[in-house]
Amino acid sequence: MNDLRAERLQVMLSPDELALIDDFRFKHRMPTRAAAVRELLKLGLAAIGHDAATGTKSSDYGVFRRGPDGHTQPDVNGNSED
Repeated sequence: MNDLRAERLQVMLSPDELALIDDFRFKHRMPTRAAAVRELLKLGLAAIGHDAATGTKSSDYGVFRRGPDGHTQPDVNGNSED
């Protein structure tokens, strides 16, 4: 396995979503569904201004904040729990 692709992501899709991915895959002569999904992710990220090569962290979206002890989640009042 490629060390750059060590993480596995499982996604549940509707039959219509799967058909769209397969249509994209065959139209662009891609070897696998996984290759098609990776390409669609890259295209989607580029469309919203993210460079897929540099990556994005959860903390960039404000979901988690990174402190000296690692990730912390905000409490119900928006304060970070320590």
